[in-house]
Amino acid sequence: MGSVSRVTATISTSTKRQTAARAVGVTKLYGEGEAQVAALRGVSVEFTAGEFTAIMGPSGSGKSTLMHALAGLDSITDGEVYIGDAEVSGMSDKKLTELRRTKIGFIFQQFNLLPMLTAEENILLPLAIAGRKPSKDWFDRVVDTVGLGQRLGHRPTELSGGQQQRVACARALVSQPEVIFADEPTGNLDSTSGTEVLKFLQHSVRTLGQTIVMVTHDPHAASYADRVIFLADGRIVDELREPTADAVLDTMRSLDGKVRVA
Repeated sequence: MGSVSRVTATISTSTKRQTAARAVGVTKLYGEGEAQVAALRGVSVEFTAGEFTAIMGPSGSGKSTLMHALAGLDSITDGEVYIGDAEVSGMSDKKLTELRRTKIGFIFQQFNLLPMLTAEENILLPLAIAGRKPSKDWFDRVVDTVGLGQRLGHRPTELSGGQQQRVACARALVSQPEVIFADEPTGNLDSTSGTEVLKFLQHSVRTLGQTIVMVTHDPHAASYADRVIFLADGRIVDELREPTADAVLDTMRSLDGKVRVA
Protein backbone atom coordinates (compact mmCIF):
# COMPACT_ATOMS: atom_id res chain seq x y z
CA MET A 1 0.00 0.00 0.00
CA GLY A 2 1.22 3.49 -0.75
CA SER A 3 2.31 5.89 1.97
CA VAL A 4 -0.18 8.54 3.07
CA SER A 5 0.79 11.93 4.49
CA ARG A 6 -1.89 14.18 6.00
CA VAL A 7 -1.98 17.80 4.94
CA THR A 8 -4.09 20.84 5.67
CA ALA A 9 -3.92 23.74 3.25
CA THR A 10 -0.67 23.45 1.31
CA ILE A 11 1.16 20.63 -0.42
CA SER A 12 4.71 21.32 -1.61
CA THR A 13 6.73 19.14 -3.95
CA SER A 14 10.44 18.52 -4.07
CA THR A 15 12.64 21.60 -4.47
CA LYS A 16 15.14 19.61 -6.49
CA ARG A 17 13.14 19.92 -9.67
CA GLN A 18 11.34 22.82 -11.28
CA THR A 19 7.71 23.50 -10.61
CA ALA A 20 5.62 23.06 -13.76
CA ALA A 21 2.39 24.49 -12.34
CA ARG A 22 1.18 25.85 -9.03
CA ALA A 23 -1.74 27.47 -7.28
CA VAL A 24 -1.24 29.94 -4.44
CA GLY A 25 -4.16 30.64 -2.13
CA VAL A 26 -6.70 30.06 -4.89
CA THR A 27 -10.34 30.70 -4.08
CA LYS A 28 -13.19 30.32 -6.56
CA LEU A 29 -16.66 31.55 -5.65
CA TYR A 30 -19.86 31.18 -7.63
CA GLY A 31 -22.98 33.27 -7.04
CA GLU A 32 -23.59 35.95 -4.44
CA GLY A 33 -25.10 36.38 -0.99
CA GLU A 34 -26.83 33.37 0.52
CA ALA A 35 -26.60 31.56 -2.83
CA GLN A 36 -22.80 31.87 -2.96
CA VAL A 37 -20.88 28.62 -3.30
CA ALA A 38 -17.14 28.19 -2.70
CA ALA A 39 -15.75 25.71 -5.22
CA LEU A 40 -12.15 26.30 -4.01
CA ARG A 41 -11.15 27.64 -0.59
CA GLY A 42 -7.60 29.02 -0.45
CA VAL A 43 -5.96 26.08 -2.24
CA SER A 44 -2.17 26.08 -2.53
CA VAL A 45 -0.48 23.23 -4.38
CA GLU A 46 2.58 22.66 -6.57
CA PHE A 47 3.11 20.22 -9.43
CA THR A 48 6.71 19.23 -10.05
CA ALA A 49 7.99 19.02 -13.62
CA GLY A 50 8.25 15.44 -14.79
CA GLU A 51 5.65 14.11 -12.37
CA PHE A 52 2.26 12.47 -12.88
CA THR A 53 -0.34 13.76 -10.41
CA ALA A 54 -3.94 12.60 -10.08
CA ILE A 55 -6.59 14.80 -8.46
CA MET A 56 -9.47 13.01 -6.75
CA GLY A 57 -12.39 13.83 -4.52
CA PRO A 58 -16.14 13.40 -4.12
CA SER A 59 -18.53 15.03 -6.56
CA GLY A 60 -18.51 18.78 -5.95
CA SER A 61 -15.16 18.72 -4.14
CA GLY A 62 -13.58 21.22 -6.56
CA LYS A 63 -11.23 18.88 -8.42
CA SER A 64 -12.30 19.91 -11.93
CA THR A 65 -12.47 23.58 -10.90
CA LEU A 66 -8.87 23.37 -9.68
CA MET A 67 -7.69 21.83 -12.94
CA HIS A 68 -9.55 24.43 -15.02
CA ALA A 69 -8.06 27.23 -12.91
CA LEU A 70 -4.53 25.85 -13.30
CA ALA A 71 -4.97 25.63 -17.07
CA GLY A 72 -6.35 29.15 -17.31
CA LEU A 73 -9.72 27.87 -18.53
CA ASP A 74 -11.61 29.39 -15.61
CA SER A 75 -11.07 32.66 -13.76
CA ILE A 76 -10.42 32.68 -10.04
CA THR A 77 -11.84 34.91 -7.33
CA ASP A 78 -8.62 35.26 -5.36
CA GLY A 79 -5.06 33.92 -5.36
CA GLU A 80 -2.51 33.23 -8.09
CA VAL A 81 -1.95 30.52 -10.70
CA TYR A 82 1.34 29.85 -12.48
CA ILE A 83 2.57 27.69 -15.36
CA GLY A 84 6.31 27.63 -14.78
CA ASP A 85 7.21 31.21 -13.86
CA ALA A 86 4.34 32.74 -15.86
CA GLU A 87 1.39 33.99 -13.85
CA VAL A 88 -1.65 32.67 -15.69
CA SER A 89 -4.11 34.50 -13.46
CA GLY A 90 -2.75 37.87 -14.64
CA MET A 91 -2.35 37.13 -18.35
CA SER A 92 -4.09 38.90 -21.19
CA ASP A 93 -6.29 36.78 -23.45
CA LYS A 94 -3.66 36.98 -26.20
CA LYS A 95 -0.82 35.76 -23.98
CA LEU A 96 -3.02 33.07 -22.48
CA THR A 97 -3.91 31.76 -25.93
CA GLU A 98 -0.23 31.60 -26.85
CA LEU A 99 0.57 29.78 -23.60
CA ARG A 100 -2.08 27.16 -24.30
CA ARG A 101 -0.73 26.62 -27.82
CA THR A 102 2.89 26.16 -26.78
CA LYS A 103 2.97 24.96 -23.17
CA ILE A 104 -0.27 23.14 -22.35
CA GLY A 105 -2.03 20.04 -23.62
CA PHE A 106 -5.63 19.09 -22.81
CA ILE A 107 -7.62 15.89 -22.61
CA PHE A 108 -11.27 16.47 -21.71
CA GLN A 109 -14.18 14.19 -20.92
CA GLN A 110 -15.88 15.73 -23.96
CA PHE A 111 -13.82 14.96 -27.02
CA ASN A 112 -13.94 18.45 -28.63
CA LEU A 113 -13.04 17.11 -32.06
CA LEU A 114 -13.68 19.07 -35.24
CA PRO A 115 -16.25 17.06 -37.26
CA MET A 116 -14.93 18.08 -40.68
CA LEU A 117 -11.39 16.83 -39.96
CA THR A 118 -10.10 13.26 -40.04
CA ALA A 119 -8.70 11.62 -36.92
CA GLU A 120 -5.16 12.34 -38.11
CA GLU A 121 -5.97 15.99 -38.83
CA ASN A 122 -7.58 16.38 -35.40
CA ILE A 123 -4.52 14.88 -33.74
CA LEU A 124 -2.15 17.21 -35.58
CA LEU A 125 -4.33 20.33 -35.22
CA PRO A 126 -2.51 21.86 -32.19
CA LEU A 127 0.82 21.56 -34.02
CA ALA A 128 -0.64 23.09 -37.18
CA ILE A 129 -2.04 26.04 -35.24
CA ALA A 130 1.32 26.58 -33.54
CA GLY A 131 3.16 26.31 -36.87
CA ARG A 132 5.13 23.27 -35.74
CA LYS A 133 5.94 20.09 -37.65
CA PRO A 134 5.22 16.76 -35.99
CA SER A 135 7.86 14.19 -35.16
CA LYS A 136 6.92 11.17 -37.28
CA ASP A 137 8.43 8.71 -34.80
CA TRP A 138 6.53 10.25 -31.90
CA PHE A 139 3.31 10.48 -33.89
CA ASP A 140 3.58 6.80 -34.81
CA ARG A 141 4.19 5.81 -31.18
CA VAL A 142 1.19 7.81 -29.97
CA VAL A 143 -1.10 6.40 -32.66
CA ASP A 144 0.07 2.84 -32.02
CA THR A 145 -0.41 3.16 -28.26
CA VAL A 146 -4.00 4.38 -28.48
CA GLY A 147 -4.84 1.91 -31.26
CA LEU A 148 -5.78 4.32 -34.03
CA GLY A 149 -3.64 3.01 -36.86
CA GLN A 150 -6.63 1.84 -38.92
CA ARG A 151 -8.79 4.89 -38.15
CA LEU A 152 -6.65 7.89 -39.07
CA GLY A 153 -8.65 8.63 -42.21
CA HIS A 154 -12.04 8.51 -40.44
CA ARG A 155 -13.99 11.55 -39.27
CA PRO A 156 -15.42 11.75 -35.73
CA THR A 157 -18.92 10.70 -36.82
CA GLU A 158 -17.40 7.49 -38.18
CA LEU A 159 -15.77 6.65 -34.84
CA SER A 160 -17.17 5.21 -31.64
CA GLY A 161 -17.11 7.26 -28.46
CA GLY A 162 -14.09 5.35 -27.21
CA GLN A 163 -12.24 5.91 -30.45
CA GLN A 164 -13.02 9.63 -30.34
CA GLN A 165 -11.57 9.82 -26.83
CA ARG A 166 -8.44 8.09 -28.05
CA VAL A 167 -8.10 10.74 -30.76
CA ALA A 168 -8.38 13.40 -28.05
CA CYS A 169 -5.68 11.68 -25.98
CA ALA A 170 -3.37 11.44 -28.97
CA ARG A 171 -3.99 15.11 -29.83
CA ALA A 172 -2.80 16.20 -26.38
CA LEU A 173 0.22 13.92 -26.37
CA VAL A 174 1.55 14.49 -29.87
CA SER A 175 2.74 18.06 -29.25
CA GLN A 176 4.69 17.00 -26.12
CA PRO A 177 3.60 20.05 -24.11
CA GLU A 178 5.17 21.08 -20.81
CA VAL A 179 1.98 20.23 -18.92
CA ILE A 180 -0.97 18.03 -19.89
CA PHE A 181 -4.23 18.60 -18.02
CA ALA A 182 -6.46 15.56 -18.33
CA ASP A 183 -10.10 15.32 -17.20
CA GLU A 184 -11.06 11.62 -17.02
CA PRO A 185 -8.83 10.77 -20.01
CA THR A 186 -9.83 7.09 -20.07
CA GLY A 187 -13.46 7.60 -19.08
CA ASN A 188 -14.84 6.43 -22.44
CA LEU A 189 -12.31 3.69 -23.12
CA ASP A 190 -12.64 -0.02 -22.46
CA SER A 191 -10.37 -1.42 -19.77
CA THR A 192 -7.72 -2.67 -22.18
CA SER A 193 -7.48 0.57 -24.18
CA GLY A 194 -7.66 2.62 -21.00
CA THR A 195 -4.78 0.74 -19.45
CA GLU A 196 -2.70 1.20 -22.59
CA VAL A 197 -3.28 4.96 -22.50
CA LEU A 198 -2.46 5.16 -18.80
CA LYS A 199 0.76 3.22 -19.34
CA PHE A 200 1.68 5.57 -22.17
CA LEU A 201 0.98 8.62 -20.02
CA GLN A 202 3.11 7.10 -17.28
CA HIS A 203 5.86 6.29 -19.78
CA SER A 204 5.84 9.85 -21.15
CA VAL A 205 6.43 11.12 -17.61
CA ARG A 206 9.17 8.67 -16.66
CA THR A 207 11.18 8.65 -19.87
CA LEU A 208 10.43 12.00 -21.52
CA GLY A 209 9.91 14.26 -18.52
CA GLN A 210 6.26 15.01 -19.37
CA THR A 211 4.18 16.62 -16.62
CA ILE A 212 0.61 15.38 -16.28
CA VAL A 213 -2.18 16.57 -13.99
CA MET A 214 -5.18 14.25 -14.22
CA VAL A 215 -8.64 14.50 -12.67
CA THR A 216 -10.20 11.07 -12.21
CA HIS A 217 -12.74 9.22 -10.10
CA ASP A 218 -11.16 5.84 -10.89
CA PRO A 219 -8.74 4.38 -8.30
CA HIS A 220 -7.20 2.14 -10.99
CA ALA A 221 -6.41 5.16 -13.18
CA ALA A 222 -5.03 7.09 -10.19
CA SER A 223 -2.70 4.20 -9.34
CA TYR A 224 -0.64 5.02 -12.45
CA ALA A 225 0.23 8.44 -11.02
CA ASP A 226 3.27 9.29 -8.91
CA ARG A 227 1.07 11.21 -6.49
CA VAL A 228 -2.61 11.59 -5.74
CA ILE A 229 -4.06 14.65 -4.02
CA PHE A 230 -7.54 14.55 -2.55
CA LEU A 231 -10.02 17.43 -2.32
CA ALA A 232 -13.12 17.77 -0.16
CA ASP A 233 -15.30 20.87 0.08
CA GLY A 234 -12.85 22.93 -1.97
CA ARG A 235 -9.80 22.12 0.14
CA ILE A 236 -6.89 19.70 -0.21
CA VAL A 237 -7.26 17.22 2.62
CA ASP A 238 -4.93 14.29 1.81
CA GLU A 239 -2.01 13.22 -0.33
CA LEU A 240 -0.92 9.75 -1.38
CA ARG A 241 2.44 8.94 -2.97
CA GLU A 242 3.35 5.74 -4.81
CA PRO A 243 -0.36 4.93 -4.88
CA THR A 244 -2.04 1.59 -5.34
CA ALA A 245 -5.67 1.24 -6.35
CA ASP A 246 -6.51 -0.18 -2.91
CA ALA A 247 -4.79 2.69 -1.09
CA VAL A 248 -6.60 5.24 -3.26
CA LEU A 249 -9.94 3.54 -2.62
CA ASP A 250 -9.32 3.46 1.13
CA THR A 251 -8.49 7.16 1.15
CA MET A 252 -11.57 8.01 -0.90
CA ARG A 253 -13.71 6.10 1.57
CA SER A 254 -12.17 8.06 4.42
CA LEU A 255 -13.30 11.31 2.81
CA ASP A 256 -16.88 10.38 3.63
CA GLY A 257 -16.02 11.16 7.23
CA LYS A 258 -14.53 14.57 6.55
CA VAL A 259 -16.37 17.36 8.35
CA ARG A 260 -17.10 20.46 6.32
CA VAL A 261 -15.49 23.57 7.79
CA ALA A 262 -17.11 26.88 6.74
